[in-house]
Amino acid sequence: FFEVLAENHTAPGDPAREILTRVRERWPVTLHCVGMSLGSTDPLDFEHLGRLRALERRLEPALVSDHLSWSSLDGRFLHDLLPLPYLEESIAHVADRIARVQDFLGRRIAIENVSSYATFAESELAEWEFLAAVAERADCSILLDVNNVHVSAVNHGFSADTYLAALPRERVVQLHIAGFSRGRELLLDTHGTAIDLAVWRLLELALERFGALPLVLERDRNIPPLAELLDEARKASALIARRVTRDDSE
Repeated sequence: FFEVLAENHTAPGDPAREILTRVRERWPVTLHCVGMSLGSTDPLDFEHLGRLRALERRLEPALVSDHLSWSSLDGRFLHDLLPLPYLEESIAHVADRIARVQDFLGRRIAIENVSSYATFAESELAEWEFLAAVAERADCSILLDVNNVHVSAVNHGFSADTYLAALPRERVVQLHIAGFSRGRELLLDTHGTAIDLAVWRLLELALERFGALPLVLERDRNIPPLAELLDEARKASALIARRVTRDDSE
């Protein structure tokens, strides 16, 4: 399948419109969004959501997703996916907004965990507890970014294995993996390097817990020769196939 970054294709006269139409005629697609700002205190942007809905109606994607984060403040878009304070109040706030988005689109969406580099002192819950609670309260799905789990686990000193073990199996419907970069003190989610061995290991754990799910390998910069990307894709496919084979034999 192909994952389409939705906001790249919502403007009138999108030059890729016919390309997307031809792709959709041959393969399934998913819509991955970055602009809903689900956790913001700004009002939901229904003009933007309307454009997303029009694209969704045209492509009929298997899945629509966005991030469990916020990106706007007082009407200004910050062009980043910023973490929320892990509080009961935040759960109620963002779950209500997700529910309203789902009502508007007429379908369940998936929310993706983001990587983070700082936490709120006010947080009362672990990130995985917060993610699971929001998904349950909003009755939405989870897009699990395995790389983001690893990056945040290293940055904040928690167990990535504990994170995966705590998520509800029935909510996780898709996976992402990507490469990270190393800063002076933190790991950075750059989507610009090869997949790290630690992320491969965590992917195996994710497949063990959640089953053989659709998987996207993300690479946004420092694009290597195609052969290198295909090697990574084949490795990921082999891990999924191994899980399918085991499921079929049980």
